[in-house]
Amino acid sequence: MAAPEPLSPAGGAGEEAPDEDEDEAEAEDSERPGASGGARSGGGGGGGGGGGVGPGSCGGPGGALTRRAVTLRVLLKDALLEPGAGVLSIYYLGKKFVGDLQPDGRIVWQETGQVFNSPSAWATHCKKLVNPAKKSGCGWASVKYKGQKLDKYKAAWLRRNQLHIPAAAADESPASEGEEEELMMEEEEEEVLTGASAEDKSRRPPVKGASEPVHPEATPPGKRVENKIRVPVRYCMLGSRDSARNPHTLVEVTSFAAINKFQPFNVAISSNVLFLLDFHSHLTRSQVVGYLGGRWDINSQSGYLGPVGRGVFGAGVDVHAFSHLRAALTVLRAFPCRSRLGDADTAATMEEEIYQSLLLRGLSLVGWYHSHPYSPALPSLQDIDAQMEYQLRLQGSSNGFQPCLALLCSPYYSGNPGPESKISPFWVMPPPEQRPSDYGIPMDVEMAYVQDGFLTNDVLHEMMLLVEFYKGAPDLVRFQEPWNQEHTYLDKLKISLASRTPKDQGLCHVLEQVYSVLKQGS
Repeated sequence: MAAPEPLSPAGGAGEEAPDEDEDEAEAEDSERPGASGGARSGGGGGGGGGGGVGPGSCGGPGGALTRRAVTLRVLLKDALLEPGAGVLSIYYLGKKFVGDLQPDGRIVWQETGQVFNSPSAWATHCKKLVNPAKKSGCGWASVKYKGQKLDKYKAAWLRRNQLHIPAAAADESPASEGEEEELMMEEEEEEVLTGASAEDKSRRPPVKGASEPVHPEATPPGKRVENKIRVPVRYCMLGSRDSARNPHTLVEVTSFAAINKFQPFNVAISSNVLFLLDFHSHLTRSQVVGYLGGRWDINSQSGYLGPVGRGVFGAGVDVHAFSHLRAALTVLRAFPCRSRLGDADTAATMEEEIYQSLLLRGLSLVGWYHSHPYSPALPSLQDIDAQMEYQLRLQGSSNGFQPCLALLCSPYYSGNPGPESKISPFWVMPPPEQRPSDYGIPMDVEMAYVQDGFLTNDVLHEMMLLVEFYKGAPDLVRFQEPWNQEHTYLDKLKISLASRTPKDQGLCHVLEQVYSVLKQGS
């Protein structure tokens, strides 16, 4: 079972004009000598041609340039952009639109083949399809070129050709005040409808070079991130699967009782599993992943389940064979992945090591865990699809049912009631047979908590390996810094782990040594 995939020109200009005026300006530009106009197509093109003027026509650097003189054609001519298929995109209220940038500066919408002469015309057209009340498109601030907003490239061109612009103005957004307000409203709408958050945005490259690699978590190490809440959606609100939907949309879990079904298996989990999982999740501001080892006992008698509805166990499973049993899944060991998401080579080595550890201990792979550092412990659409895939992999080609449990840990979510992390299990029920392409249904799983007698050497050894792995990393949490007014990050970690410690406290001195090393290393 492979580890899940990650959940993987600066400056500004001076005075701005609304985007609606931009189309008019481009139409004017197209009538000037040397500028070629673009044809309208299918009612989608708004405004005149993609022609523009270079610096020379405005008196060279320092001339009275405004953004209305900057078109896609100008940016292409000065090599800030390159034509290509699928390099332009718009994301609006959960819908994604993809366009091709032509050598003449026009935009071809891939879905329909319509041609647009400016970013504003394309953005307005697409947004009105989603929201008919939309009046403008905020084109340059809405359309992205290879993931970067076009207004950043426009700002870079203006800064290059307007040397009189003060440095402070060069760092401002090229959007007008009205556009900025409209964009803020759009972002709020998108966050409510799609669950997008500052945590997701922090994984996007900051505004630097178009291809400059950066660390996925751009927040200064140790700084507490104050995120807008990722608003989860109910499963019934998802509707049919939509590839344009944000894969990071969080989905509320559904109880088995709510759909008149029984949980098809019991789960018992060791306190040492939760202890190590929680420790791992606290170390870094990035997402972590690990596997769960344990045993699956199909002959565990624990009362009559009652009629089990179709679809609970998955395709190809004889549910009647399980109607009198509630088999037991016991989770005994956590295996943290000491690798970065997206590092396929290290992940493969790590998985082989975990596989050998499972064999050595006589355990089976029974699930996986990962963290949402600053978001609720609820599965995203990406998590749901990954979990469904893993359930099918563990079941294999046999007709027997074997569950795969998923655990989510949220260590730093501001909505948690206290310092203790929220750890939530879930399992995915296949979609209804009449809608097989829909998303799976994330189900809440009840677990029995079993307190271990003592911390094993395996757990202590894994803790030290994790501390060493994240030592010096830019996303390592600085545990000596304050988490809130009352506690440091180290205090928070200790409080969260306290509820998961074993009965025997004889190894407390060993834990203090681990904490000391952790504090020094951060």
